[in-house]
Amino acid sequence: MKIEIWWIGKTNEKYLQQGIDIYHKRLKHYNRVNLITIPDVKSPRDSGKLKALEGENILSKITNQDMLILCDENGKQYDSMKFAAQIESWMMRSQYKRLIFLIAGAYGASSELKSRANEQLSLSPLTFSHQMARLILLEQIYRGLTIIKNEKYHNV
Repeated sequence: MKIEIWWIGKTNEKYLQQGIDIYHKRLKHYNRVNLITIPDVKSPRDSGKLKALEGENILSKITNQDMLILCDENGKQYDSMKFAAQIESWMMRSQYKRLIFLIAGAYGASSELKSRANEQLSLSPLTFSHQMARLILLEQIYRGLTIIKNEKYHNV
């Protein structure tokens, strides 16, 4: 199954982009992983309208053959071993062609987007900037795939 990681807006911090590039390159050894940057919605200043427009834009790109994992502060939390097992489980679901991890915009995800998500994932009880969450998610997916392959990256 193809893995895609979607986020809204460009990564502005050079050090974060360098980290993202490192883990994206490492992930290629395990699976084809596409990083998709969804353009920012420019117009509304109202956070509710902004979330709704972002949600509509994202939902227009998702099909029934996509498994959507929404990164959300209220999502399920895993330790690294359980996250690896969950990734493996998600990837075994043959009715889906893409496993999409989505980091929504700064104000979170619309209710419609939350309803469409197959799962909601919390990266931590801590709050990270959306740009940091990108790097953290990539590293955790990489860690999970090394655990699945029984490689030494993760110390047990």
